[in-house]
Amino acid sequence: MRDINRTNLAAPGDRLIRAGAIVFFLGTVATLVTVAPLFLGTTPFPTYMFGLSMLMGVGFLIAGAGVFQSIAAGRRQARGAVEPSR
Repeated sequence: MRDINRTNLAAPGDRLIRAGAIVFFLGTVATLVTVAPLFLGTTPFPTYMFGLSMLMGVGFLIAGAGVFQSIAAGRRQARGAVEPSR
């Protein structure tokens, strides 16, 4: 008989949280690249780079959706485990 650890199973929302973290990290790098010329005194980057900086907010929203999905799944599981006594 195989023993399956609960920690090894992917919970609902885990993929969204990971994807949100990756997008947030890309947005952070884009923000640092966009702001660096202001401190270094070089020519600023084109306007679309400022748009890439918005990936931080998008990543945050994606991760937040994953957290809410995980919360909803936990509530559904808890509701199904509790049996009303009569």
